[in-house]
Amino acid sequence: MFNYNIHPIMVHFPIALLFIYSVLKVLPMKRWFPNGAWKHIKRAFLFFGTLGAFAALSTGEIAESFTNANQMLVETHAAFATFSTWVYGLLLAGEIAEIIYSEYGTKIQSQIVLKFLALVEKIFCHQIFSKILAIIGFFAITITGLLGGVMVYGVTADPLASFVLKIFGIQI
Repeated sequence: MFNYNIHPIMVHFPIALLFIYSVLKVLPMKRWFPNGAWKHIKRAFLFFGTLGAFAALSTGEIAESFTNANQMLVETHAAFATFSTWVYGLLLAGEIAEIIYSEYGTKIQSQIVLKFLALVEKIFCHQIFSKILAIIGFFAITITGLLGGVMVYGVTADPLASFVLKIFGIQI
């Protein structure tokens, strides 16, 4: 289908946006800078980062045909990419549920839909749980990037690469 690998073009923005989202989610930005619209800023980073991550996932499947890397390395990279994308996807689902519930809840007639939106919001927008998910996503996307970097630049490009590969039992 494609004769070129567009995956490297697609991965960098989602990594940066979700990395920044996680930092903003965990740090007390509202306390330090009370006049900022932090909720909207975080939502924008999360929205565009998650959409980009899903695009990067789809191009990653194409990129597999262009690599001669160790198969276990490729599969571990893909697993962490999928996991981190879905972690951020769950956080985004919570934000979307909160927006729909607060903005359009009075117009929704179905009690089942309202209860579902309230549940999704309650779980994925919970102050502590959402921060835990952001931290998990942060580490997952960092490992994803590290493993991708090993595929492209080798083990010596990142000082943590040998340590992480050893943890996962990947021999290069």
